[in-house]
Amino acid sequence: MSQTSLDDDELFGEAANEMRDDVEASLAEAREALPEAEAVWDVDADNTLGVLNALKTALDAGDAEDHLRDAKKWYTMGERADAFEDADDLAEEIETVAELVEDVEDAREQVGDLTATIPQLRSTLESFEDAPDADTDADAEEAEA
Repeated sequence: MSQTSLDDDELFGEAANEMRDDVEASLAEAREALPEAEAVWDVDADNTLGVLNALKTALDAGDAEDHLRDAKKWYTMGERADAFEDADDLAEEIETVAELVEDVEDAREQVGDLTATIPQLRSTLESFEDAPDADTDADAEEAEA
């Protein structure tokens, strides 16, 4: 084998290690960008809408999706180049983080829906409470007759 082949193999091995490091670093950054459990659980607000707004803010995945995308990009490149000897752990970690990011985003969307619905529901309930009772009106009409 020529010196050039050895150098190329060595460079390829270094590049493969760097790709793996990049995937692992991006996954760590994605995990770090996810909300903390306590921030989602403990909120401080005066009313339901305040709680929902605080929860929606806490459920912001931040840059987690961008970091996950980077991890997937480097993983895909390494896989296609057959650069990884054993990448099952990386694939599992990517899947785990992707599911967690999706769960956070789904929860944020659901809270957002509630945040939009609750004020209208409150207004409708207040209108209903303030409206004259239909039975009282019917009783008054019968009494007049």
